[in-house]
Amino acid sequence: MSLPFTADDTARLAEMLHQVVALGATPGGVVVYGTAAGDRHVLTAGAVAPELGDLTPTEHTRYDIASLTKVVATWPLIGSALEFGLLDLDAPIRNALPAMNGEAPSGEATLRQLLAHTSGLRASTRLDQYRDADAPLYELLCREPLEDAPGAHRYINRGYILLGLALAHVNGRRLDEITDDLWNSLGMPFTTFGPIARTPQVAPTEERIPGAPRIWGAAHDDNAALLGGVAGHAGVFSSGADLATYAVHLLTAYTDSASSLGGWLRVSLIPQATIEPGLERGLSWILAGGGQIAYHHGFTGTSLYLAPETGRYLVICTNAVYHGTARTRIAPLRALALKIIAAT
Repeated sequence: MSLPFTADDTARLAEMLHQVVALGATPGGVVVYGTAAGDRHVLTAGAVAPELGDLTPTEHTRYDIASLTKVVATWPLIGSALEFGLLDLDAPIRNALPAMNGEAPSGEATLRQLLAHTSGLRASTRLDQYRDADAPLYELLCREPLEDAPGAHRYINRGYILLGLALAHVNGRRLDEITDDLWNSLGMPFTTFGPIARTPQVAPTEERIPGAPRIWGAAHDDNAALLGGVAGHAGVFSSGADLATYAVHLLTAYTDSASSLGGWLRVSLIPQATIEPGLERGLSWILAGGGQIAYHHGFTGTSLYLAPETGRYLVICTNAVYHGTARTRIAPLRALALKIIAAT
């Protein structure tokens, strides 16, 4: 079943998008929403960035999608590796990495725990502390002691860094090479790991130091940047159109009992841990509405929402981190998106 969006939905989304831009929450943004049946709408507002004058973003403008990398790159590749027997969901992550000697407390975390943010690994990640270390990154991360007992939910990026390193190891190829194959097969030509060229078709993010060049075409996330822009937790650039294409593939697969991707999505929508009342964590995805809605946010100001039972999706692309802490002001747009997509 596909439940189309209404004219009222469109009006409310358009009003809110223009409102957050007018309030300075983001220079501009794109919202793409529709259904697996082909119903599709695009809303735009504001500018790509002040440096580019009044150039309006389009559905093909590339944005740093930050933590959406987790569900657009790492999560589907984990599903594929499970299908081909390259990984075991309930085995320690150290089994999916090159052999290492000695104790590795964090390496005992399972893939399921890492995907669901229940591993107990250290939450604060500073890869700059490992410069000039005498061991590879995966071993340094695995050697670390746990910060908490496994089981409780705590959002942790380093788990997805390990998952990205494991995917490269078991496939015998770089993570960006594997993802390029994935996105090409799905018809997502504007999706890639950075760095990418600083062009008017790419939305810049933050100016960290006054007077210094603004981050533009490179990963906003410090740890992804230290890894050359390619990591399991962040670093991907994409467009509203490509993310909509991806959403349609997921929603279509969900209804196909013979689809391995659909099967992986259905498994991933089983709650693994409670985030807060009304929100659960599946495998990668945040679950709301009694598990009827799956979504994820990116720190830079991006979001992807799926409603598998009604065939709906909604994509938000902004570079709200352009204004630093003003990024939090897009919360009303995200809240409205969740409310609208949850309608039945």
